[in-house]
Amino acid sequence: MSRIGNAPIAIPAGVEVSVDKNIVTVKKGKVELKQKIDSDLEIKIEDGTLTVARPTDQKRHRAMHGLYRSLINNMVIGVSEGYKKVLELVGVGYRASNSGQLLELSLGYSHPIMFYVPDEIKVITESEKGKSPKVILEGADKQLIGQVAAKIRAFRKPEPYKGKGIRFQGEEIRRKAGKAAGTA
Repeated sequence: MSRIGNAPIAIPAGVEVSVDKNIVTVKKGKVELKQKIDSDLEIKIEDGTLTVARPTDQKRHRAMHGLYRSLINNMVIGVSEGYKKVLELVGVGYRASNSGQLLELSLGYSHPIMFYVPDEIKVITESEKGKSPKVILEGADKQLIGQVAAKIRAFRKPEPYKGKGIRFQGEEIRRKAGKAAGTA
């Protein structure tokens, strides 16, 4: 029994959900997300709620049941509220700026890193004096935002000794002790 798969999805006002064969489309205004789902699963839309049903208790059907329910729920939340990820650049001289969708990062390498953020994601950079620079990613597609944030973080992962690098806001970095002073 999948607790996640059996939970109904409440569809907020203004959000349109349509199912065409095995493609689920969630739309609100100009924002539209599509997800191909397993053809065995059945999707029912009744009076403002969406439910996902599986045909049998096979292991494959049980696995797909919770997965596709979560993906559809993420799409509904994405078009109605949106998702946001904040990355902090911790390190002396680390900077971030953007012109449109082109993100320019200075991360202590001999050259700046230029990264083009997909058009579906809105990118904002903040630099306040005395605080570490921030890169803010906003959009409707949770998977795409997570993937882009992970790519940006991979340019300079946080290191365990000084904690320098790109980290998610609120992320705890496990710190290691440095060399102990020798007594000679």
